[in-house]
Amino acid sequence: MLGRLELLRARHRWLDHLVRAGVRYGDKHGDHYAAALTYFTVLTLVPVLMIAFAAAGYVLAGDPALFAQLREALTSSVPPVLADTLNSIIDAAIGQRDTVGILGLVLAVLAGLWWTTNLREALSEQWDQRGATEPLVRRYAGDLLAMIGLALALAVSLALTAAGTAMSGTVAQFLGLGRAGWSAFLVALGGVVLTFLANWLVLTWVIARLPRERVTLRSAVRAAALGAVGLAVLQEVMSVYLAAVTTSPAGIAFGPILGLLVFANVVARLVLFVTAWAATLRENRPERLPDPVPVVIRPAITMGKHLSAGTTAAVLGAGALLGAAVGLVTRRR
Repeated sequence: MLGRLELLRARHRWLDHLVRAGVRYGDKHGDHYAAALTYFTVLTLVPVLMIAFAAAGYVLAGDPALFAQLREALTSSVPPVLADTLNSIIDAAIGQRDTVGILGLVLAVLAGLWWTTNLREALSEQWDQRGATEPLVRRYAGDLLAMIGLALALAVSLALTAAGTAMSGTVAQFLGLGRAGWSAFLVALGGVVLTFLANWLVLTWVIARLPRERVTLRSAVRAAALGAVGLAVLQEVMSVYLAAVTTSPAGIAFGPILGLLVFANVVARLVLFVTAWAATLRENRPERLPDPVPVVIRPAITMGKHLSAGTTAAVLGAGALLGAAVGLVTRRR
């Protein structure tokens, strides 16, 4: 099996690249980082819901008629025994909208900062970036700016999607296409294309600008296109899933929560995988240096010059004379 895979990798460059991206994703602990991002995504939703409840409280406090309609709709949908409890919760939420809003805003900034920090660490790991550790204050300041930039990119993406969908319907009505089958198909296709462009924009920003060190924009754009296709397919699958699970009381209670967890985890894995795909492109592969030439160490022995015969005889004669002189002196004593 492995031999067959190696043959296919040698024949198809895209398959070889896909396998290398999968190996990079696994070696750089992509699943663990995706699990951490899923946790912080769910954690961030809590303060966001607090801000949403506070905003709803401001709206209801300024519109008594709407508040009465909402109260009546909620109390009529629960058993009579719970009506008084629900009314007290609604009154408390509206009365404490200032506290809930401020607390939710503070917690949203903190949770969003933690989420951004973990996302940047995960992306940097997939790019195999091991730069010097920055001071804590400087690092969190950079993460805060990155979070603001990502929020702006998401806002632009959502605005582009909403405006494009509205314009598609308006153009169809202006051209008098009505609700014919092919015109509805064109409107739906236009919405899909705009969703793809919006996802592409956000993913390009995430892959290119959120890692700790600079990466090539060209690689990020190519990887973001791949991720945008996967994200569009995932969004369609999740819409079908939510429509299927919300047909029963148990599905209404637990289906959206489970769907949110699965969606957040799959999106995190998708983003990290396409980042690994970008990091393993040929243009980002480090240049392989030639193997060093082996060094052979040999001991060097230097031999001195041989003495000539005349020199040797002179040395021996001098030694003999020196010995005779020493002997003569010794006898006299």
